[in-house]
Amino acid sequence: MSVASNKTSNQIKMFKVTPATIFSVVLIQLSLLGAASYFTYHHYVSPKELSVKLSEKSKHIKKQQTQVDTLKLQTTAQLSVLAQRVGILTARMNRIDALGERLAKTSDYSEFDFNQMPAVGGPEQYSGISQSGELVGLLSQMDMLLSHLDNQQEQLTLLETVMLNHEIHDDSLIAGRPIKRGWLSSLYGMRNDPFNGKLTMHKGVDFAGTDGDDVLATGAGVVTWAGKRSGYGLLIEIDHGAGLKTRYGHAKELKVNTGDVVAKGEIIALMGNTGRSTGAHVHYEVLNKDKQVNPRKYVYR
Repeated sequence: MSVASNKTSNQIKMFKVTPATIFSVVLIQLSLLGAASYFTYHHYVSPKELSVKLSEKSKHIKKQQTQVDTLKLQTTAQLSVLAQRVGILTARMNRIDALGERLAKTSDYSEFDFNQMPAVGGPEQYSGISQSGELVGLLSQMDMLLSHLDNQQEQLTLLETVMLNHEIHDDSLIAGRPIKRGWLSSLYGMRNDPFNGKLTMHKGVDFAGTDGDDVLATGAGVVTWAGKRSGYGLLIEIDHGAGLKTRYGHAKELKVNTGDVVAKGEIIALMGNTGRSTGAHVHYEVLNKDKQVNPRKYVYR
């Protein structure tokens, strides 16, 4: 046998398949198959299952989109309502501005300016809130309106107080005659008493007229006496505040009662001839701190 034949024979013997070799190969294949099965079981998703999951995810996304759209519509509607209300507030504010300006000009109170925002100030404070431009603009406009309305309210309140005080002062200011028609029949001061002729002090003025004529309050105040008093007959006494009082004597009929609040020029009695009197007239007195003073300056004020 040649040398080449011997080499071939030896190689065949080297690669001879034995039972151990077959067992090893089978064991390796089983291991690979088990690993593939495990991977497939835990990680593999069938096309049908994948389609179901994708469909569910798509539905969830659509639901969220619907919710977002609904929220957006609601927000837009709310902004529209707010904008409408801001418009109404602006219209009302303009009417209040016009009224305030008219009152201030009529009353000649130039310090009340309804065309200008009040002078305010202060350091800027960072709120840390971030909002959309549209909402920020709307809220800013509402804040300006509210601030302006607060200023208007304050000015109108002050204007009302000033005007009311002036009105009260003007009404309570004693002035004019206590009658609509008639004449001054007796002055304040020393005179001869019409009943006994003696020189006596006349602490008021007399206005003669027609029996039953109206007797008027010469100033606003509170009635502190309404009834008979010695020498005066039927008497009305009015307290005007600040220590001033007026008296109206010899009335035929009283039109007010004690405790009544009367206005300037209001009819408080009818002219008569009651008490110590010689004819239909009004005995008119002005008292300052319960002492009679000359009514002349009040009558001709």
